[in-house]
Amino acid sequence: MTRDELCEIYRGYIDCLNRQDWSQLGLFVDNAVEYNGTPLGLTGYRGMLEGDFRAIPDLRFRIELLVSDPPRIASRLHFDCTPRGMLFDLPVNGKRIKFAENVFYEFSAGRVQRVWSIIDKAAIAQQI
Repeated sequence: MTRDELCEIYRGYIDCLNRQDWSQLGLFVDNAVEYNGTPLGLTGYRGMLEGDFRAIPDLRFRIELLVSDPPRIASRLHFDCTPRGMLFDLPVNGKRIKFAENVFYEFSAGRVQRVWSIIDKAAIAQQI
């Protein structure tokens, strides 16, 4: 798979998330996906994402930086949103916040197999 092909798949994955098209998630995510070293499987991964959208009704994933080195993608995602209640153990309580996530993905057969994510919690804490 080329860098451009992998980037195209990744953009499709991000679009799938933003549309909350959970029936199509399996086209982009492996059945045995791992998140930060924890095996979640597709069902667990979908549940995690659905929880994110419940906690943050206006959640949108926006790609700020994207680097492809097949079979891996590195991405910096930008968020501008208004989470309900607690977010990452911080009392956001409906306040509009902006933060970033630095995330690495490893693909197998065109689908996300492993995800390593670091969220800029310090940026959130500074805004509340």
